[in-house]
Amino acid sequence: MYLRELSLDDFKSFAENNIIANAYQSISYAMLKAEEGYDYEFVGLTSDNSIIAAALILYKKLGNHYYGYSPRGFLIDYSNIFILETFTREIKEYYKKKDFVFIKINPEIAIGKLNKKTGNFEYNENYNIISNLNKCGYKKLKSNTNFEALLPRINAIVNLENFDLNSINKNTRNKVKKAIRKGLVLEKADISKVNIFYEFIKDKINKNEFHYNDLYNVFNKQNDIDFFLVKVDYKYYLINSQNYYEHELKKNNNFTEKIIRKNTPTVINAKMNSDRALLSYKNDITEASKHLNTDETIYVAGAMVIKFNNRITIYISGYDKELKRYPSNYFLYYAILYFYKDKYKYADLNGVTIDSIDNPYHGLNRFKNGFNPDIYEYIGEFDLVIDEKNYNHLLKSGLLAKEFNKE
Repeated sequence: MYLRELSLDDFKSFAENNIIANAYQSISYAMLKAEEGYDYEFVGLTSDNSIIAAALILYKKLGNHYYGYSPRGFLIDYSNIFILETFTREIKEYYKKKDFVFIKINPEIAIGKLNKKTGNFEYNENYNIISNLNKCGYKKLKSNTNFEALLPRINAIVNLENFDLNSINKNTRNKVKKAIRKGLVLEKADISKVNIFYEFIKDKINKNEFHYNDLYNVFNKQNDIDFFLVKVDYKYYLINSQNYYEHELKKNNNFTEKIIRKNTPTVINAKMNSDRALLSYKNDITEASKHLNTDETIYVAGAMVIKFNNRITIYISGYDKELKRYPSNYFLYYAILYFYKDKYKYADLNGVTIDSIDNPYHGLNRFKNGFNPDIYEYIGEFDLVIDEKNYNHLLKSGLLAKEFNKE
């Protein structure tokens, strides 16, 4: 067995049929990272012209040497210690000749699943892969608490085969229903509207608008991405508001009659709640009527969704925080999941964190958990050190910390 560079067709063919294939180990992702300053190549361990393992290796100069990064790890059977040892030995020798100091990996291997009742992760046999990697010379990096690593360590996955409105929790379901009542609709947009989307996400990640143009363009070459916006249909909003107002008005009149007959605290409280609902619906009618007369299109949220094999990933999303009266982020996720439920098997809501009340991402966790996903913990980040001396120098000099500081 020996390591060699693979053609794009060879890598694509192998990756498409690999059990741990993912969008990060793809030609499209390589092209995206090339726009960010990385070079890339595809390598494979071959035997008798058959590919045993393969990897996208991104690389960049750091100081006077190079480092590599294989996003979401090599496409290899990590449980097979012989294959892992062979591949590791070959890749170290191959990249030592190219003046590499190390190669970083963060494999998409689920080692644990959250028990929703106990709030603890239950670990599986994949946990033993950590030992395999250690034996082969990989350095296990500290497990990130939040989103300090290059890619999330804990992800929320929805089984789309079982997804519907009743499968999500009550608070999320009510938010979605409110959004539908307020006329929110999902629009499959084209790249000409990326400037609208960028306003929703520009403060989330340190990327400029051109990055999202690149993201869409490179993945769209293989039809592996969809771009969605959420807008307000004010005609639909007005009709709904009028119907809700008329229905609530009948209830309100009944409460008024009950108060005359029997003035109890329960009836009074119900009448007050109904009064508030009527005022809310009346305000909705006023707002919808005003915008309907202007023919103005108001967008309130958006997302880019990557498609790969049987899974979709909500890669990046955002909403207009100044228009919080529209629960647009809840509607956005629900509408996306519903859109794909008969086309794909799984939806990756992307990263969450180990939750607690004082966690700065508690709100994000609560939001995503509202869609009743399964929460998986991945194996984490490892560095395969090729040049120990220069690796230690990069550590001590602070160059490594600076390079991988996501801030």
